[in-house]
Amino acid sequence: MPPGMPNDALSARVTQQFAAWAARSPEFAIRYARYLRDLSALWIATLARERGGSSSPLVPPDARDRRFASAAWTSSAYFDHLRQSYLIGSTFLGDLVDAAELGEHEKGYLRFVVRQFVDAMAPSNFAATNPDVLQAAVGSSGETLQRGLENLLADVRRGRISIVDEAAFEVGRNLATTAGAVVYENGVMQLIQYQPITPKIHARPLLMVPPCINKFYVLDLQPSNSFVRHALGEGHAVFMVSWRNPTMDQSRLRWDDYIADGVLKGIELTCEVSGAERINALGFCVGGTLLTSALSVLAARGVRSAKAVASLTLLATLLDFEDAGEIGHLVDEASVAARETALGEGGLLSGIELGMVFSALRDNDLIWPYVVENYLKGGRPAPFDILYW
Repeated sequence: MPPGMPNDALSARVTQQFAAWAARSPEFAIRYARYLRDLSALWIATLARERGGSSSPLVPPDARDRRFASAAWTSSAYFDHLRQSYLIGSTFLGDLVDAAELGEHEKGYLRFVVRQFVDAMAPSNFAATNPDVLQAAVGSSGETLQRGLENLLADVRRGRISIVDEAAFEVGRNLATTAGAVVYENGVMQLIQYQPITPKIHARPLLMVPPCINKFYVLDLQPSNSFVRHALGEGHAVFMVSWRNPTMDQSRLRWDDYIADGVLKGIELTCEVSGAERINALGFCVGGTLLTSALSVLAARGVRSAKAVASLTLLATLLDFEDAGEIGHLVDEASVAARETALGEGGLLSGIELGMVFSALRDNDLIWPYVVENYLKGGRPAPFDILYW
């Protein structure tokens, strides 16, 4: 069971509740009749077009939908029919979910599952129903399909979909090139001190805490988009927590360990190395959650060093997890208990497993475009530093 994904009990419960609603509610029949009506109208319009007539599409092209951006989807009556019938069906399923009388948690889960199904079944995702794929295959005498199969087999061996040209980047060559040195390390993290680039620096240094599930260089990508370099250019003395990739030896570490040996140690050492009594701190994503947790613990304990942080900046940080968004609908007590049991026995959450969940939340950005481009068209993903990170 992937992390964050519901268990079989939740799936069965939602299925039973939806089936019971559909059997008794007139809303289901009303929407199904509307769906059949729209399909019939589409067939009539398609036949009229094939006979030389003209009619406005029931579902006009949407420039924002990149799946059907090619003119081939509308220039052909056949492919335009596929496009419109798919979108009519998508609307029908979405309307059913909205109308279903389910609890908020169950409806959120059902909406996620239906969206996954709808996105996966887009005609753009299949070679036989994607005009661009067919045109490329014919134009290359099948070479695009051969290259696509090779790409697919390579990704199967890799265990994930390639979304970026990984050969285009190398840490220290064109990523994370800002000069600095590791001034401390323990079993949880390394502390990096960056070399100043201005004649004068501010009295208070800046400590950055990135998320522990990613690499530190999200804040130091290429020179043109490095936040570290920008901060140095503004005269800040910059320190960075770089989290260690955990091995089985660290599999029993807890949240408290990352706060104590990571964030609090980073604050202490930034003050010590810089000679400053107070520092500025910046947290990104879960790094911000760790940072605020650490400061809250110190303040609650009445520890004076809590005041060592003069200012706190948070980027994309969630503090109130009561409303966790869509991912909150995929988790229930049983799935959390199962995951905690597995981790409690010394397990580690793999990056591939975690990446699956994040990709599923944005499948039309992080899954299907690459399936089409890499496997159906035989292309390769472009170099993109953020995705490489």
